[in-house]
Amino acid sequence: MFSDCKVFILKVKQRHHLKKKKLKELKNDLGDYSDIIPNKASVEYLEVDPNPFVLVDGEPHIIIIDDKPFPTLKAALENEIGGKKVVVDMGAIKFVTNGADIMSPGIVLADDNINQGDVVIVVEETHKKPLAIGIAEISGEEMVENDSGKAIQNIHYIGDDIWNLEI
Repeated sequence: MFSDCKVFILKVKQRHHLKKKKLKELKNDLGDYSDIIPNKASVEYLEVDPNPFVLVDGEPHIIIIDDKPFPTLKAALENEIGGKKVVVDMGAIKFVTNGADIMSPGIVLADDNINQGDVVIVVEETHKKPLAIGIAEISGEEMVENDSGKAIQNIHYIGDDIWNLEI
């Protein structure tokens, strides 16, 4: 019955509340996604291998990859956060949720203000639910116009170890 159920368990090296100065820096680094940390939230830093997390009210809402904070999909789903979004067609969903990078032909729509290197939320076209968090390899305009090539590096997707994390 539970054979398909996968839980990712981490060994915690260190866990502590963030000081106001570090919290302000984190919100600044998150940019468009800083609203995933409410003003009165309990915010903790969780040091684990391979990547640390930031817990917001006990939930893993931020992952730190290469010293850069990224929102998790759970944060995107729970908070309906804004930020830069890319819409993919139904045919791309199975590839995205298996960890594949997002290719231009599968992109239906992308925010015009997306630049190379930006953190983007990849959503499906019917219900606009988040499927992945990625880093734009080209501008939003190019994503829609191009008929071939990689557009977004997939760094976190539904069903990966981050998604299955239990704290």
